[in-house]
Amino acid sequence: MNAKLKHKSKIHFICLSAIMTALTCILGPMSLPVGPVPVSLTNLCVFMSVYVLGWKMGFVSCAGYIMLGAMGLPVFSGFSGGIAKLLGPTGGYIIGFLPMAIIAGMFAQKTKNRALQFFGLVVATALCYGLGTAWYCFQAQCQLLPALSLCVFPFIPVDLFKIFMAVSAGPYLKERLNQADVGQI
Repeated sequence: MNAKLKHKSKIHFICLSAIMTALTCILGPMSLPVGPVPVSLTNLCVFMSVYVLGWKMGFVSCAGYIMLGAMGLPVFSGFSGGIAKLLGPTGGYIIGFLPMAIIAGMFAQKTKNRALQFFGLVVATALCYGLGTAWYCFQAQCQLLPALSLCVFPFIPVDLFKIFMAVSAGPYLKERLNQADVGQI
Protein backbone atom coordinates (compact mmCIF):
# COMPACT_ATOMS: atom_id res chain seq x y z
CA MET A 1 0.00 0.00 0.00
CA ASN A 2 1.54 3.31 -1.00
CA ALA A 3 1.91 6.15 1.53
CA LYS A 4 -0.87 8.30 0.02
CA LEU A 5 -3.41 5.47 0.12
CA LYS A 6 -2.33 4.50 3.65
CA HIS A 7 -2.76 8.13 4.76
CA LYS A 8 -6.19 8.26 3.14
CA SER A 9 -7.17 5.12 5.03
CA LYS A 10 -6.23 6.69 8.36
CA ILE A 11 -8.18 9.86 7.55
CA HIS A 12 -11.08 7.76 6.30
CA PHE A 13 -11.01 5.73 9.53
CA ILE A 14 -10.99 8.82 11.73
CA CYS A 15 -13.73 10.64 9.81
CA LEU A 16 -16.15 7.72 9.60
CA SER A 17 -15.63 6.86 13.26
CA ALA A 18 -16.16 10.51 14.24
CA ILE A 19 -19.35 10.76 12.20
CA MET A 20 -20.84 7.65 13.79
CA THR A 21 -19.70 8.77 17.25
CA ALA A 22 -21.38 12.13 16.65
CA LEU A 23 -24.58 10.43 15.50
CA THR A 24 -24.60 8.33 18.67
CA CYS A 25 -23.96 11.44 20.77
CA ILE A 26 -26.90 13.19 19.12
CA LEU A 27 -29.42 10.33 19.26
CA GLY A 28 -28.23 8.58 22.45
CA PRO A 29 -29.47 11.22 24.91
CA MET A 30 -32.98 11.14 23.49
CA SER A 31 -34.65 8.68 25.79
CA LEU A 32 -37.92 7.67 27.32
CA PRO A 33 -37.66 7.09 31.08
CA VAL A 34 -39.54 3.91 31.94
CA GLY A 35 -37.73 3.05 35.16
CA PRO A 36 -34.13 3.00 36.28
CA VAL A 37 -33.01 2.19 32.72
CA PRO A 38 -34.50 4.39 29.98
CA VAL A 39 -35.41 3.39 26.44
CA SER A 40 -32.86 5.09 24.20
CA LEU A 41 -31.62 4.92 20.63
CA THR A 42 -28.02 4.24 21.67
CA ASN A 43 -28.04 0.54 20.91
CA LEU A 44 -29.58 1.20 17.49
CA CYS A 45 -26.74 3.67 16.83
CA VAL A 46 -24.18 1.07 17.90
CA PHE A 47 -25.79 -1.47 15.56
CA MET A 48 -25.78 0.96 12.63
CA SER A 49 -22.17 1.90 13.40
CA VAL A 50 -20.99 -1.68 13.08
CA TYR A 51 -22.83 -2.07 9.78
CA VAL A 52 -21.30 1.12 8.38
CA LEU A 53 -17.84 0.79 9.93
CA GLY A 54 -17.28 -2.90 10.61
CA TRP A 55 -16.71 -4.31 14.07
CA LYS A 56 -13.30 -2.74 14.75
CA MET A 57 -14.22 0.79 13.71
CA GLY A 58 -17.68 0.36 15.26
CA PHE A 59 -15.99 -0.51 18.54
CA VAL A 60 -13.81 2.62 18.25
CA SER A 61 -16.88 4.74 17.57
CA CYS A 62 -18.67 3.27 20.59
CA ALA A 63 -15.60 3.77 22.78
CA GLY A 64 -15.42 7.39 21.62
CA TYR A 65 -19.04 7.91 22.60
CA ILE A 66 -18.42 6.45 26.06
CA MET A 67 -15.25 8.51 26.56
CA LEU A 68 -17.07 11.72 25.62
CA GLY A 69 -19.80 10.87 28.10
CA ALA A 70 -17.26 9.98 30.79
CA MET A 71 -15.65 13.39 30.33
CA GLY A 72 -18.96 14.97 31.24
CA LEU A 73 -20.57 15.74 27.89
CA PRO A 74 -24.34 15.14 28.14
CA VAL A 75 -24.45 12.30 25.61
CA PHE A 76 -25.91 9.55 27.77
CA SER A 77 -29.65 9.00 28.16
CA GLY A 78 -31.57 11.96 29.44
CA PHE A 79 -28.72 14.29 28.42
CA SER A 80 -26.50 13.11 31.27
CA GLY A 81 -22.79 12.46 31.39
CA GLY A 82 -19.82 12.01 33.67
CA ILE A 83 -18.00 9.23 35.47
CA ALA A 84 -20.76 9.10 38.08
CA LYS A 85 -23.18 7.92 35.38
CA LEU A 86 -20.80 5.12 34.37
CA LEU A 87 -20.25 4.09 37.99
CA GLY A 88 -23.96 4.38 38.84
CA PRO A 89 -26.54 1.59 38.66
CA THR A 90 -27.06 1.86 34.89
CA GLY A 91 -23.38 2.26 33.94
CA GLY A 92 -23.01 -1.43 33.20
CA TYR A 93 -25.41 -1.12 30.29
CA ILE A 94 -23.33 1.73 28.82
CA ILE A 95 -20.09 -0.25 29.22
CA GLY A 96 -21.95 -3.25 27.78
CA PHE A 97 -22.17 -1.40 24.46
CA LEU A 98 -18.48 -2.17 23.90
CA PRO A 99 -18.73 -5.98 23.74
CA MET A 100 -22.11 -5.52 22.06
CA ALA A 101 -20.37 -3.63 19.24
CA ILE A 102 -17.81 -6.41 18.82
CA ILE A 103 -20.30 -9.30 18.74
CA ALA A 104 -22.91 -7.48 16.64
CA GLY A 105 -20.21 -6.22 14.30
CA MET A 106 -18.75 -9.66 13.73
CA PHE A 107 -22.14 -11.04 12.75
CA ALA A 108 -22.97 -7.98 10.61
CA GLN A 109 -19.59 -8.09 8.89
CA LYS A 110 -19.00 -11.82 8.48
CA THR A 111 -22.34 -13.01 7.11
CA LYS A 112 -24.84 -11.77 4.57
CA ASN A 113 -27.54 -14.03 6.01
CA ARG A 114 -30.03 -11.69 7.66
CA ALA A 115 -31.32 -14.38 10.02
CA LEU A 116 -27.78 -14.97 11.32
CA GLN A 117 -27.24 -11.21 11.61
CA PHE A 118 -30.47 -10.93 13.60
CA PHE A 119 -29.33 -13.78 15.84
CA GLY A 120 -25.93 -12.13 16.34
CA LEU A 121 -27.49 -8.81 17.32
CA VAL A 122 -29.79 -10.62 19.76
CA VAL A 123 -26.76 -12.38 21.32
CA ALA A 124 -24.90 -9.06 21.50
CA THR A 125 -27.89 -7.41 23.17
CA ALA A 126 -28.20 -10.30 25.63
CA LEU A 127 -24.54 -9.83 26.55
CA CYS A 128 -25.15 -6.11 27.14
CA TYR A 129 -28.20 -7.02 29.26
CA GLY A 130 -26.10 -9.48 31.25
CA LEU A 131 -23.30 -7.03 32.00
CA GLY A 132 -25.68 -4.20 32.75
CA THR A 133 -27.92 -6.28 35.00
CA ALA A 134 -24.97 -7.71 36.95
CA TRP A 135 -23.68 -4.16 37.56
CA TYR A 136 -27.18 -2.93 38.44
CA CYS A 137 -27.61 -5.74 41.00
CA PHE A 138 -24.23 -4.87 42.54
CA GLN A 139 -24.79 -1.11 42.63
CA ALA A 140 -28.44 -1.09 43.65
CA GLN A 141 -28.08 -4.05 46.04
CA CYS A 142 -30.91 -5.71 44.14
CA GLN A 143 -31.74 -9.37 43.58
CA LEU A 144 -31.61 -10.76 40.03
CA LEU A 145 -35.33 -11.27 39.33
CA PRO A 146 -36.40 -7.77 40.40
CA ALA A 147 -33.48 -6.33 38.40
CA LEU A 148 -34.53 -8.27 35.31
CA SER A 149 -38.14 -7.12 35.81
CA LEU A 150 -37.03 -3.49 35.95
CA CYS A 151 -34.08 -3.40 33.57
CA VAL A 152 -34.50 -6.13 30.95
CA PHE A 153 -37.97 -7.59 30.44
CA PRO A 154 -39.68 -4.28 29.55
CA PHE A 155 -36.99 -3.58 26.91
CA ILE A 156 -37.04 -6.86 25.01
CA PRO A 157 -39.86 -5.95 22.54
CA VAL A 158 -38.41 -2.50 21.82
CA ASP A 159 -34.89 -3.86 21.42
CA LEU A 160 -36.11 -6.63 19.11
CA PHE A 161 -37.70 -3.93 16.97
CA LYS A 162 -34.43 -1.95 16.94
CA ILE A 163 -32.56 -5.12 15.95
CA PHE A 164 -35.05 -5.70 13.14
CA MET A 165 -34.55 -2.10 11.98
CA ALA A 166 -30.76 -2.46 12.04
CA VAL A 167 -30.77 -5.78 10.17
CA SER A 168 -33.18 -4.31 7.61
CA ALA A 169 -31.48 -0.95 7.07
CA GLY A 170 -27.85 -1.71 7.97
CA PRO A 171 -26.88 -3.83 4.95
CA TYR A 172 -28.64 -1.41 2.60
CA LEU A 173 -26.87 1.60 4.13
CA LYS A 174 -23.54 -0.24 4.00
CA GLU A 175 -24.08 -1.12 0.33
CA ARG A 176 -25.02 2.45 -0.60
CA LEU A 177 -22.00 3.90 1.24
CA ASN A 178 -19.69 1.38 -0.43
CA GLN A 179 -21.12 2.32 -3.85
CA ALA A 180 -20.34 5.95 -3.03
CA ASP A 181 -16.82 4.87 -1.95
CA VAL A 182 -17.53 6.09 1.57
CA GLY A 183 -17.98 2.70 3.27
CA GLN A 184 -15.61 0.42 5.14
CA ILE A 185 -11.90 0.43 4.47
